[in-house]
Amino acid sequence: MAEQTLNIPQLIVVAIVSFVVLRWFFSSPSSNSSNASRSRTANTGRRIDPAQVEVLSQMFPQAGTREIMWDLQLNGGNPNATSERILSGRGLETVSFASIKTTANARNTQPDLITRYNLSSKLSAASREDKSNDSKGPLPLGKQAWSQNKAERAQLLQRRREEMILAARRKMEEKDR
Repeated sequence: MAEQTLNIPQLIVVAIVSFVVLRWFFSSPSSNSSNASRSRTANTGRRIDPAQVEVLSQMFPQAGTREIMWDLQLNGGNPNATSERILSGRGLETVSFASIKTTANARNTQPDLITRYNLSSKLSAASREDKSNDSKGPLPLGKQAWSQNKAERAQLLQRRREEMILAARRKMEEKDR
């Protein structure tokens, strides 16, 4: 049997491959530009160093600590970028909870479907009608399911929408009882 030996070209290939692997393994993620953008994006969820916030708030007392912390959060914890933004006069973005409150208020100020489609009169009439007639079909027997006339289709769809809203209201009232 012949012994297996390593020749010089094989040794050179092994050395080059091991050098590349070790360099890749020990390199920082910010050495590549695409990795740098990924690390900035990934760092937006990390905690901000309070010492950096304190130093920046001492350097720039006109900027609030909350704004400094928010800017550091946005730029991946880079105090140089925050100080450059302050020095350039652009100012820092402010954390605004007012927009959250206005959307919540807007949701609360929107009228319910009964008010929006003016169904309050039909609501009382529908409740009286339900007590007297429980088996009501969606369409009269003589009518077509889909009309060729555009106005009739619109009226039919509006009536179906109203019926669905009123039926949902009745189910909700029954559920509450």
